[in-house]
Amino acid sequence: MKKSIGSYSRVRIEGGGRAVISQAGGRAAVETVRKSGLDTAISAALTPWRKARTVHDPGKILLDVALAVALGGDCLADAGMLRAEPAVFGPVASDPTVSRLIDTLAASGEKALRAIRAARAQARGRVWGLAGGEAPDAGGTVTVDLDGVLVIAHSDKEDAAPTWKRTYGHHPLMGFVDHGPGGTGEPVTALLRPGNAGSNTAADHLTATQLALAQLPKKYRRGHRTLIRTDSAGGTHDFVAWLARRGRWLSYSVGMTVTEQVHQHVLKVPASAWTAAVGTDGEIREGAWVAELTGDVQDGWPKGMRLIVRKERPHPGAQLWLTDADGMRLTCFATNTSGRPIAELELPHRLRARAEDRIRNARATGLRNHPLHRTAQNRIWLEIVQIALDLLAWMPTLALTGKARLREPRRLRLRLFTTAGQLVTTGRRRILRLARHWPWTRHITAALNRLALLPNPG
Repeated sequence: MKKSIGSYSRVRIEGGGRAVISQAGGRAAVETVRKSGLDTAISAALTPWRKARTVHDPGKILLDVALAVALGGDCLADAGMLRAEPAVFGPVASDPTVSRLIDTLAASGEKALRAIRAARAQARGRVWGLAGGEAPDAGGTVTVDLDGVLVIAHSDKEDAAPTWKRTYGHHPLMGFVDHGPGGTGEPVTALLRPGNAGSNTAADHLTATQLALAQLPKKYRRGHRTLIRTDSAGGTHDFVAWLARRGRWLSYSVGMTVTEQVHQHVLKVPASAWTAAVGTDGEIREGAWVAELTGDVQDGWPKGMRLIVRKERPHPGAQLWLTDADGMRLTCFATNTSGRPIAELELPHRLRARAEDRIRNARATGLRNHPLHRTAQNRIWLEIVQIALDLLAWMPTLALTGKARLREPRRLRLRLFTTAGQLVTTGRRRILRLARHWPWTRHITAALNRLALLPNPG
C-alpha cells in the first residue's frame, strides 16, 4: 500500500476553463462606484476630454485604472486584469488608449485635476449621506490629518531629488479624513512635491489644506467643526495664523518643536500643575502627564492658542533625546480648542498617529512608487491612487459591519476581492455564483446585498 508523503495534493492543470471568473469579489468595489455616483460624476467632469466617435469614455477609463489599483495593481498596464473579466468590469480600454488619456489629462494641467477633484467631492458628499451614522462626520465634526510621504524613485524621474532620509524620490504631502476607531480613513488631498521639499513649508501646508477643505461638504469648509491635525511640520507661524484667521476659524491641533525656550518653561512647571494623561480607554495612563504652558512662550502666536506639553517615561531601550527633561520624553502641540481639560485635548492629538496607518495603506495601493516619468503625469496618478483609496474606504463604510469594516486594503484583497466565481446564464439573466467553500463568501454576498438596498444616484 502506497501513501502520499507530499504536503500538498497533486492537481493536473489544464487551460480552457469557461465561465470561471477571477476577482469576482471586486464586484463590491464596482457597486460602490455605481451607488456613490462616482461613475456618472467623473464621466460628466471629463466630457471636455472625450473626442468625437471614441469608443471608451474617459471617466470609465480613469475609473478602470483606479479599480485595478484598488485590487492590487501598481501601474497603468494592470488594468489588463479588468479587461480579462468583461462580465464583472465591463469593456476596458487597451493599454495604448489608457496611456493616451493620461497624457492628454496631464497636458491639461490644473484644469483636468480640478475636474477630477470636483467629481470626487460630489461622490464623497453622497457617500457620507448614505452612510448616515457611520459617516466620518456623524458626530458633527470632521478631522483631517496632514502628513508627508516619502516615495522612492528607482530611476531618474522629473522632480525626483534626494530626500531628508538620504533616499531619492518625491515627497508628496497628503491629507486623510479620520474615520475614528470604527473605520479607516479616506484621502482628501495629495500634493506632489520634489524629494527635497521641506517638511515644514507653510505654503505647501496651506495649499494641501485648501485642497482638503474643497473635498468636504460646504458646511465643513470653515468653522470650528473641522479640525486640522499635523505633526511638528505644521507648527509654523504662517500656517497656524492662516488656520485661525478671522472668517475661517478652523480648529487645529498641530505639533510643535520642543525648542530651548519651551524646554526651559517645562523645567519651571510646578509638580502640582501636571495632570495625568489618559489612554484611549479613558483610564489614566501610567507614567505620562500633561501641562499647559503660558507666558512669553506664546508671544508671536495667534490669540487663543493653547500650548500643551506632555512628558512620559521613554520605553525601555528607547534612544534618549537632548530635549528630554529629567529622564522624561517631551512632546508639545498647539490647539485653539477651549473649554476642555488638557488631558482630553492631548488624547485626540496623539491619535493623529493613525495617519501613519493611512500612509501604509496608501503605499500598498499605488503609492509604492510613481510609475510615470513626468511630474504632470504623476499628478494624475496621485488622483487615481486617491480614487482607489476612496473606494477602499467607502465600500467598508457602506457595506461591511463589525471588525470587517476595519480591514486594511491587503486583507480586503486577499479575503474578498480575489474570490473566484462562476458565471451562469439562465434565460436573460446572468448570475455570478461565488465559491461556496470560500470562508468569506458570506461577507461578500452580505456586502453586495447591503449595497443593492441603497438608492441609486439621481
